Amino acid sequence: MSNPLEDIALKDIPTILPLLSIPEQEKLLAELNHLEALKKRNLIHDRFLNFVEEMWPTFISGRHHGRMASAFERVARGECKRLIINMPPRHTKSEFASYLLPAWFLGKYPHKKVIQTSHTGRVWS
Repeated sequence: MSNPLEDIALKDIPTILPLLSIPEQEKLLAELNHLEALKKRNLIHDRFLNFVEEMWPTFISGRHHGRMASAFERVARGECKRLIINMPPRHTKSEFASYLLPAWFLGKYPHKKVIQTSHTGRVWS
């Protein structure tokens, strides 16, 4: 007897679900949850803004964040060698570039290195 959970597509679930026993429904739900978690993990790994939203749950995204994220992804892929971001204060430039981008970049490319610098130095006492 073949397993009814083998070789089914998402579009088949509504018609198959009533035919399954409770343990089979639970197994199907567990598999769907696992697939959803894998999809989310891949998005977080591949897309900087998805990573930001996962690491910073209270983050509220604006259009300028999407543009910064797109630029950072181009830098990470090596398509952009130099990037200057000019925005007013409190627009998440430093949080993105100094904290979140290096974490995402090193998670995506663990064999690479990151050097951070700024135009002014701050000495802490």
